[in-house]
Amino acid sequence: MRRQYRGAGIDVGALPPTPFPLFAAWLAEVAAAELPEPNAMVVATATPEGRPSTRTVLLKDFDEDGFVFYTNYGSRKGGELAANPAVSLLFPWHALARQVIVTGSAERVARETTAAYFRSRPRGSQIGAWASEQSAVVSGREQLEKRYAEAEAGFAGIDDIPVPEFWGGIRVRPDAVEFWQGRENRMHDRLRYRREGDPGSRWWVERLSP
Repeated sequence: MRRQYRGAGIDVGALPPTPFPLFAAWLAEVAAAELPEPNAMVVATATPEGRPSTRTVLLKDFDEDGFVFYTNYGSRKGGELAANPAVSLLFPWHALARQVIVTGSAERVARETTAAYFRSRPRGSQIGAWASEQSAVVSGREQLEKRYAEAEAGFAGIDDIPVPEFWGGIRVRPDAVEFWQGRENRMHDRLRYRREGDPGSRWWVERLSP
């Protein structure tokens, strides 16, 4: 199976000084194209021994400080990030022949940030955060449904469901962000923003061979 990519390419002369405005523009184009789950991203983590794992989650916020998603801190990814904060994100926007790859370090967001996001979630999702011991082995679907029913009953009559202590946001502070645009004859555009040192240091842009 093979496709010829005919993207217009990345205008190097118009690149912003940091990767975030370009990421925002690309994300907006994906949303405008009405692609499913435009903010879906693959999160890659690894154990201290180097054994990797991946999963798809939803990007919930981003700014000059990084990219934010939410999870159960006791999940596999939560545990791996606590032991080894090195992380990579992949936004696979295949329909536009684009992808963005982020590498950096993970940290927990402030509890007030987590609380503000948690309050914006549907009530069912809030209860689900309490009911699911994410990544733990269960005996069957019935056990999951029982836990949800128990949590739902426990919060009956409570308007403001509290945020679980074991649940919250992860911010990925990037040290590199690569923008990939498919081009004809596999001569793709790959432009990588990279910085070294503290988070406030300057971004450098380099072109990579496809």
